[in-house]
Amino acid sequence: MAAEDLNIRVDHVGIAVESVEDAEPLLTTFGCEKLIDDTVEDRFRYAYYRLGDASRIELIEPIAEESFLTDFLDRHGRGLHHVTLEVADIDAVIDTLGAADVDVVDRRSYEGWTEAFVSPRNDTGVLFQLMEYHEPFATEQGIDPGTLYVGGDRLSADE
Repeated sequence: MAAEDLNIRVDHVGIAVESVEDAEPLLTTFGCEKLIDDTVEDRFRYAYYRLGDASRIELIEPIAEESFLTDFLDRHGRGLHHVTLEVADIDAVIDTLGAADVDVVDRRSYEGWTEAFVSPRNDTGVLFQLMEYHEPFATEQGIDPGTLYVGGDRLSADE
């Protein structure tokens, strides 16, 4: 598939913080609305915010003594951790990146989404998370899809 045929959009930026509580007041000052506040496998906490009708920001805080996030904070301090791109067809995106000699790592599938990462060793220096949402994601979060997804709907390979 040609790159121009891929259905991709920026979903959110992830910011590594030492404390969601300490960082959140700035986001609320901007007018952000918290959509999700959850933990992943007792490794990290994430809080997901909507700004306006299309922008999303995620704060990620380590809760494990040692993790990828504690390593990141030790090396780089607080700040931009990743850019998440929502993709309609993660297989097509991975194939396209592979054809361009871009390595995609850590592909994992969950009930609500499939994700993979482009290492920050690429020429931009940014970690990209590729995220294909599945139908149950919004239901699992208990949030109206019109609020949860950029533009109100998850991307579809049929678009």
